[in-house]
Formats: sequence, structure tokens, C-alpha cells
Amino acid sequence: MATSTTMPVVYVVDDDSDVLGSLRFLLETDGFSVRTFRSGAALLNGITTGEVDCFVIDYKMPAMSGIDLASRLRNRDIEAPIILITGYPDEHILEKAAAAGIHHVMLKPHLEESLATQIRGAIQEAQPVSLSHRNDLR
Repeated sequence: MATSTTMPVVYVVDDDSDVLGSLRFLLETDGFSVRTFRSGAALLNGITTGEVDCFVIDYKMPAMSGIDLASRLRNRDIEAPIILITGYPDEHILEKAAAAGIHHVMLKPHLEESLATQIRGAIQEAQPVSLSHRNDLR
């Protein structure tokens, strides 16, 4: 996990390069260190254990869905919070997400307004932090 003297680290996975660029800009502007990946396989091959504070993962991607990727991360004992983003929610997405260890699901058209807040909240929920670090996340 990032220390209190560094920016929180967020790994973003989406097969759409335009979405990746937009999310990188949005999150870096909000004070996060961002690393992007175009697929679940790229993330699994490039993950640095212990570095990431939160994952933002697209639901519908070719070859491996966001739900499948989350399950694989949990199977590797990676416990950082996962936020699933989707433009295509289905009636069972919350159940599938919960079963894969995902606690937050957000709709893509509305990410700008609350994604940074959701990430900060997920990081705080994931582990107790000192008061000084809690202020750094704001």
C-alpha cells in the first residue's frame, strides 16, 4: 500500500484507450498516482504486489470480464478494494460483483462526479489509517 507521504496508487483497467486516458487525467487531477492497463491479462502480468491502493476495472472487456479479473485478483490474495465500472449494467451485476469480492459498482456516464470520492472511501474502508493519512486522502 502507498504510504502517508505518497499519493494513493490506483490501477485502472479498460479495453477502451479513450476511457483509460480520460480516467487517468481525472484521477491524476484529483491527486492519485495512476497506472493503466488495456486488459485483465496485462494487469495480471504487470501488477506490483503491495503497490496498489485501489483498482478501477471495466466490467465488459474481451477475453476476461471485470468480474473474472476481480476473482483472479482475490485468488492471488490481493485485497485492495475494487471498483467495477460499467456502461452495461445487468440485473445480476451487484450479486456477481459481491461474489467476486467487489464492493462498489459505478455507471460510466457518471464517473466524473464521484469516482475520486468512491476511491478514497474504498481505500479508507479497506484498512484503518492514521489521522494524518486520512487528511492526505481528502
